[in-house]
Amino acid sequence: MFISTQDLEKIYQDNSVLILDARSYKDYSAGHIPGAVSLDLFSFHWADTSQKGLISFGEHMRKILSYAGVDENKKIIFYDNTSGMLASRGVWMCLYFSHPDVQLLDGGISKWTGENLPTVTESTIYKPSNLATQIDPSIIIGFEELNENIGKVTIIDARSPDEFDGTTPRAARGGHIPTAKNIDWNNNLDGSGKLKPDEELKSLYQIDKDTPIVTYCQGAYRAANSYLSLKKLGFKNVKVYLGSWGEWGNNLELPIEK
Repeated sequence: MFISTQDLEKIYQDNSVLILDARSYKDYSAGHIPGAVSLDLFSFHWADTSQKGLISFGEHMRKILSYAGVDENKKIIFYDNTSGMLASRGVWMCLYFSHPDVQLLDGGISKWTGENLPTVTESTIYKPSNLATQIDPSIIIGFEELNENIGKVTIIDARSPDEFDGTTPRAARGGHIPTAKNIDWNNNLDGSGKLKPDEELKSLYQIDKDTPIVTYCQGAYRAANSYLSLKKLGFKNVKVYLGSWGEWGNNLELPIEK
């Protein structure tokens, strides 16, 4: 699920490759990889993970990804500034749509520009497609299913310690989902913004690889990065709680801990 700058340099001009810049349009306009299209994924929060809400999420995101040119016949590569949460969200969404070939640029555009690889400022015109793949429900979870399975799954809270303990609430209530373990997503990255080597990630996630795991944060962006890190290590049963604390912390009927 990861591609190096060296490998991307060899194929970025290939017509069968679609590169998506998941940063803000302002950052994209200041300089991006040639041929990359802008898809500011931070614009698409989702805070309704009822059964109806998840269906709507699938319909909504299928249209957005299709408009950006994503389909199952192209190799898809997402990037942001580092191996960050925005690109991770894009990769996870394509996996949700069972895309057969999607990757994240390890180190992001920071590593790309640091190696003096080319960038441009003019926007790439969208070439809409039709993403027709099936949804994979095994990598997503809504609040109802998660609430029913507290104590049966390992919950990883990818937020900061201050968000986890309730010091920084960012919702009607501060705290965390009961039984959750706090593993800040920033710990997935090394000092250069690349994903840490497997041995270092293993020491961070000392969990049996067959254990059912759910990751969450505030809006399922940081949680997507933790999802990719766990899958890279070979964890088999990992889901992202799409609504995350933005939904859970605002639903007064759901249990919390501080």
